Amino acid sequence: MPSSAAGCGSLLLAGLLLAGCASAPPKPVASSRPASGGKVVVKPESRPDTSTARIEADDSGREIVMYALGLIDVGYQFGGKNPEAGLDCSGMVTFIYRNALGLDVSGSAADIAKRGRSVRRDDLQAGDLVFFNTMNRPFSHVGIYIGDEKFIHAPSTNGKVRIESLKTKYFATRYEAARSLLRS
Repeated sequence: MPSSAAGCGSLLLAGLLLAGCASAPPKPVASSRPASGGKVVVKPESRPDTSTARIEADDSGREIVMYALGLIDVGYQFGGKNPEAGLDCSGMVTFIYRNALGLDVSGSAADIAKRGRSVRRDDLQAGDLVFFNTMNRPFSHVGIYIGDEKFIHAPSTNGKVRIESLKTKYFATRYEAARSLLRS
């Protein structure tokens, strides 16, 4: 009989695989030049990989990731601190850490950045916090790292909690630091 930890790991892996399979296929976009015969060639839209199939998380990180995945598509609301009213980036972090671990994390993204242990980007683990300069001021945006170079955040642009890649040009050029509230 598998241990409880192994059983939870198997359930997490199964859930993440199902979540990855449930993502919508890329929307087709018309090419700018018609093919021969006047037909329009349709190509898949080029989007960063936001699947969760290769994500691994243990212990507290797993709890954080599971709560975060449950908030995908929740609407953005400046100052929002709960899913019913909408969430902003720091409100999302506060909500997840409180509900997943009973840990009080509050304040703005910059306030949250002052907490925890600094983590090198190469050492990120699921549940760590990633910070960005998105408003021409340090630590103006925060997300939760979920593994595989991906994070979940509540952006004001397009207004819904979603998964992004740290490798996308926008976030790669604005990445500032990472902090862990899970490791001492």
